[in-house]
Amino acid sequence: MPRSILLFSGPFADLPLDTLAAKASEWGYQGFELCCWGDHLEVQRGLSEDGYAAARLDLLARHDLHAPVVSAHKVGQAVCDPIDDRHQALLPDYVWGDGQPAKVRQRAAEEVMATFRLAEKLGAGVVSGFTGSPVWSYVSGYPGPKPNVIADALKQFAKVWHPILDAARDCGVRFACEIHPGQLAFDLYSAEVVLDAVDGRDEFGFTFDPSHLLWQGVDPVEFLRRFPDRIFHVHVKDAILTLNGRTGVLGGYWPSGDPRRGFQFRSPGRGGIDWDAILRTLNDIGYDGPLSVDWHDAGLDREFGAADAAQFLKRIDFDPPPRGPHAFRP
Repeated sequence: MPRSILLFSGPFADLPLDTLAAKASEWGYQGFELCCWGDHLEVQRGLSEDGYAAARLDLLARHDLHAPVVSAHKVGQAVCDPIDDRHQALLPDYVWGDGQPAKVRQRAAEEVMATFRLAEKLGAGVVSGFTGSPVWSYVSGYPGPKPNVIADALKQFAKVWHPILDAARDCGVRFACEIHPGQLAFDLYSAEVVLDAVDGRDEFGFTFDPSHLLWQGVDPVEFLRRFPDRIFHVHVKDAILTLNGRTGVLGGYWPSGDPRRGFQFRSPGRGGIDWDAILRTLNDIGYDGPLSVDWHDAGLDREFGAADAAQFLKRIDFDPPPRGPHAFRP
């Protein structure tokens, strides 16, 4: 049967979960990729309060929704980043603490591990998120990095993430690193390097979001074919390039929707991504997990857009043919 359609709750974290659940069910979603901010999923409450996880699941069940994926994007960003004031807005107060960078990174790593334990209690098999990067400022920047700088960054990444992945293994949960500018793994080749850095561990794979590949000039289908057994989760978000001779692919200093940006995110089906090719390739590689709408479109009302995205996916998703040889019949 077609894949489950989820709504990534992060872009709607300003709404209480009970309000969003009622809306998502009405819009046609089967569940959530449930974010760990707002009131949607509070990690420390989930681990310390008896009945919290069960109450979250009961709330979703009242609307015929489930939560097979948990998002740790914000706290994951702080695990490997050089910490500055921007991170305070991303993190719970108890993770930010005194803001001392090394301690923030340590507390962020501990929070990701705690998120795995809560995901296990919820019955979620995947935690999706970011890792941060100690060397993102070197990408396309000046002065460029010497090889030893990148090598040291990969060693630092592996040293921090091996214990985190041990926790994932112990909880029976997989971590899906989202391929995204700003991360250590942001395109096909950097994803190869990062996977090698953690010795190809079974617990480590990728969240595939074609919108982040398209605007870099990377073919999303080529990414899927390169990592057929490492696609643990799929985000559905569209994008369009608007290179008019004045704009560039880096996006500049401008907010989403500003015409000075060279790319814009779009609601699914309203951008430049070949969704038919992506769904055919997902079928080819045997991906049968959910499709999670990561909704972002500065030109649409978000409630209209979220409902429109669910209906779009229901129209275009399809089952693969039966496996095995088939006789050709003219």
